Amino acid sequence: MLKMMTFFQGLPGERAVPESPHFPRSPQKPPSTSEAESEASMSEASSEDLALSLEVAAAQDRDEEEAVKEKKKSKGLGHMFRVLKKGKHKGHTKAVEPQGQPKASTVPGGPLPTVEELKADLEAGRLEAAGPLLALEHKLQAAAAAAAAGGPSEAELVRQQSKVEALYVLLRDQVLAVLRRPLEAAPERLRQALAVVSEQEREDRLAAAADPEASVLAATRPRRWLQLWRRGVTQAAEERLGARAAGQGAEGSSEAETAFLHLGRTMKEDLEVVVERLKPLFPAEFHVVAAYAESYHEYFAAQLAAMAQFELCERDTYMLLFWVQNLYPNDIINSPKLAAELQDVRLGSLLPPRQIRLLEATFLSNEVATVNELMTRALELESQRWAQDVPPQRLDGHCHSELAIDTIQIISQGQAKGEGITVELGIQTSQVLLMELAGFLRRYQHDFDEFLERCRQMRNYKANVIANINNCLSFRTSMEQKWPTLQHIHGLVLGPLNELKSHGFDALLQNLFSDLKPLFKRFSQTRWAAPMEILDQILTTVAKRLPEFSELQDCFQEELMEMVHLHLVKEYIIRLSKRRLVLHTAEQQQHLAGHIHQSAELIQSFCMQNGSHATWLDPALHKLAEIIRLQDPSAIKIEVATYAAWYPDFSKDHLNAILAIKRNLSSSDARSIRGILDIHTESHESSHALFSLIKLG
Repeated sequence: MLKMMTFFQGLPGERAVPESPHFPRSPQKPPSTSEAESEASMSEASSEDLALSLEVAAAQDRDEEEAVKEKKKSKGLGHMFRVLKKGKHKGHTKAVEPQGQPKASTVPGGPLPTVEELKADLEAGRLEAAGPLLALEHKLQAAAAAAAAGGPSEAELVRQQSKVEALYVLLRDQVLAVLRRPLEAAPERLRQALAVVSEQEREDRLAAAADPEASVLAATRPRRWLQLWRRGVTQAAEERLGARAAGQGAEGSSEAETAFLHLGRTMKEDLEVVVERLKPLFPAEFHVVAAYAESYHEYFAAQLAAMAQFELCERDTYMLLFWVQNLYPNDIINSPKLAAELQDVRLGSLLPPRQIRLLEATFLSNEVATVNELMTRALELESQRWAQDVPPQRLDGHCHSELAIDTIQIISQGQAKGEGITVELGIQTSQVLLMELAGFLRRYQHDFDEFLERCRQMRNYKANVIANINNCLSFRTSMEQKWPTLQHIHGLVLGPLNELKSHGFDALLQNLFSDLKPLFKRFSQTRWAAPMEILDQILTTVAKRLPEFSELQDCFQEELMEMVHLHLVKEYIIRLSKRRLVLHTAEQQQHLAGHIHQSAELIQSFCMQNGSHATWLDPALHKLAEIIRLQDPSAIKIEVATYAAWYPDFSKDHLNAILAIKRNLSSSDARSIRGILDIHTESHESSHALFSLIKLG
């Protein structure tokens, strides 16, 4: 960053901004190419050389005038270059006449003015002298073409051309001075200067199209004044953009941010002025909007390219991409006042594609590092609260943690930064950061598991467990709402959350299930003598514990109740499968089946009333009761086949344990019934596990 500050301090931009809000008024010469410097040097020297050249030429004219009188030669082209003593002007002012109509020495239809008269007109800023000067050039060319027929001598023609060219230097400087600061010139004077350039461009084209002829005169065309004007536009762009205004950057802005804010604002404002005030005055051949836009763009791009060579900090990398990919093309090039004017001007990007890709890769790397740092810090603060037994917040009657909100906000901010550059980079940023979120959630699960093991005796243990389970809802909802299209990443993110939730449920239900274990044992201990009384005690115990879970989110209360529902059914089946109950008669078996049906109804009714939606458990006890009640082996086979379709994890071992209750069933019939499980049947709900949770032995 220190290198970047040094870089911007060294820019020509440390000059004060010119007074004009749009174009420079300062006489300071901006940086330019060597060719432009050479042209400028020529222009500076020309004013001094011009006076000397014209004085020498005037003296030579006086000498020749005497010689011509003696020889009494007829008047020719050289006569109009003579400096007549009576025609000399005294006290010529060099100040430009900005107001009123300047009076040139030219009289339409009359003789051409002398060199001194043209010089005086041009020094007075009278651009009307361009016409007579062009006529003078044409006559000189005609005289050179007729030199072989007895016209002026070669030396005379060369001397006359030097005077014409000296006057052209003076005219060029006057014209370019007007065009260099077009907003300071009166509209009529600006039109005159533009007309002169257009006329010179036409003469350049005519000279290029004409057949080359041998001549004593030096070739002076093309003069390329339009090109010189464009160089002036480039210098104006460098001067305007290179001068940074004090106080433009917001408080806390970096050097780079302040610099590019000035570049963007100045370019936009100046181009709007070009469109509104200059375009109506400039001929179409000047392409004035394109000329200014290209010059400003080139300077802007050069500054960005220079900045990109440094090792940028995270903030400046983002800022550079934000300008290149968003602000510049959208807020400047496609702004309401400029979009139509610049649509045919192919400015392109401020940086080449390869440089942009490198910056985007750096941006993504920076975002990953920043997001991981922020998420890790948030998790550390949350873990410290658990370890210090700090109770969680309560929100709408539920235990609440800010971890999920903070984490999603961190991810969303990174995504928003990417989208702020381009939509495509926003999508890429989302994918990268969600992968980092998946890794973070695995660390979160690991820290939560350690908390579950180490902090069981803490006062706020259950409340913090509930708060972390509730976090899973915030994470899941955010994933579904913010990133619905990234389904391939959802599993990676939701996997650790499901594990965390499951471990949390286990911790919450551990004491309840411990309390239920001795109650379920009574079924086998009493040989099912009073199953309904035992079941009433079990359900009463569950009902007393349920308020402990009321601070879970509603959806998790239902989910936890489904786990209780599953536990009750599973433990009931385990007690039936203990092989301690042997019934010899059909009547005894039917009596037990009645108890099982009754128990199934009570369990189902109790659990549904308390929020369970595990309807898939409804047939579990009822159909086992039917297997015990039925006496016909064929009917039992049908019931077993149906049961296996409902619960694919129902195995032969589980079936043997149930058939063992039916002591009046022959071995061959039992073997035949077990064979039904060898036949593949279509499953109703194969996603739920029941009998795989029941270990026999």
